[in-house]
Amino acid sequence: MGNDIRYMPEKLEQASNFANKIWNATKFITNNMVDEEEIIKFHQENYDSKTGKFNSENLKLEDKWIINKLQKLIKEVTNNIENYDLGVALDKIYAFIWNEFCDWYIEMVKTRLYSENNEEKVKVCYVLDYVFGISMKLLHPFMPFISTKIYRSLVQYNDKDLMVSKWPHVKTNLEYEKEEKIVENLKNIIVEIRNIRANMNVHPSKKANLIFVTNKYEDAVWEAKEFLLKLGFGEKIIVQKDKIGIKENAISILGDGIELYMPFEGLVDIEEERKRLEEEKKKLESEVQRCEKMLSNPGFINKAPQKKIEEEKAKLEKYTEMLNKVKDRLK
Repeated sequence: MGNDIRYMPEKLEQASNFANKIWNATKFITNNMVDEEEIIKFHQENYDSKTGKFNSENLKLEDKWIINKLQKLIKEVTNNIENYDLGVALDKIYAFIWNEFCDWYIEMVKTRLYSENNEEKVKVCYVLDYVFGISMKLLHPFMPFISTKIYRSLVQYNDKDLMVSKWPHVKTNLEYEKEEKIVENLKNIIVEIRNIRANMNVHPSKKANLIFVTNKYEDAVWEAKEFLLKLGFGEKIIVQKDKIGIKENAISILGDGIELYMPFEGLVDIEEERKRLEEEKKKLESEVQRCEKMLSNPGFINKAPQKKIEEEKAKLEKYTEMLNKVKDRLK
C-alpha cells in the first residue's frame, strides 16, 4: 500500500471476484426485499427525525452487531481518507463487505428472511438495505460505477444519485458495543465447531445437540438460536448453568463467559475415527523424527543456508503442534 506495483492479472482477478461478490449480494437483497412501503413504514415508526434517535428494541442481536461494525467502519474509513491512507481505507471496506456483511450477516439472517414471519422479514430487509447502502457510499470513491448502479436499486437511497449524496457520518445512538462483543464471542464458537467437524470428517448432514453452559449469556444464546443452529450444524440447543449431565467425552469449546459442549456419539464412528487418528499420528511422528534428525546433524547445520534451516525449524514446530493435537483427540 502506498507504493507502485507491477501490473498483475491476479490483482484484476481479485478485484473481479470482489465485484462479483457485491453484485451477487445485491441480487440476493433485491430478490428477497419486501415491499418498499413496508421498509419506509418501519423507518417512520422507529426513527425520530427530530431527535435523530432510532428505536433499537425492534432490532435483534445480529442486527445490532452489524450496525455497530458499520459505525466503526465509517469512522475509520473517514479518518483514513482524510489522512490520505487510501489503501488502508479500501482494505477495511473490502474486509467489511466481504467478511462481515456477506459471509456472516447475510448467512445469519437467512432463516429470518425465509420465515413466514413478515415482521421479521421487514426488519432484516431494512437492516440489509441500510448497511449495504452505507457500504456503497464508502466504496464509491474507489469503485464509482458499480456502486452507483447498486445504490439505485436500494430502497432507502433512491432520492439522489450516489455521487451527490451526503458522506456517511457516525451516529452515536446506533452504537452497540455490548451486542458486538456477544456476537463476536458466538462467531468464534461457530468457527471452532466448523474446525472440529472438518478435522473429524463429520458430514454436514449430521447435526449435533449444542449444549451451552453460561450464567451470563443465556438470553443472548436464545436470541441467536436460529443462526447458531444453522451455522453451527445444530439439531437442538440446550442452555444450562452448570455441566451436570454432560458426558465426559463430549467435545468442548471454551468462549468468554460461555462454554459449548457437543455429545460425541452420533457424529462419527468412534472406532473409525480412532483408526484414522492412529494413522495420522504415525505420519506426524515420522515427520517430527525426520526434522529432529536433520536439525541435529552438524553437517546440515554447518552447510545449509540459514533460510533452509529456519524452514526446517518451522516444519518441526508445525508437525509437533499437529502431533500434540492428534494425541489430545485420541485421549
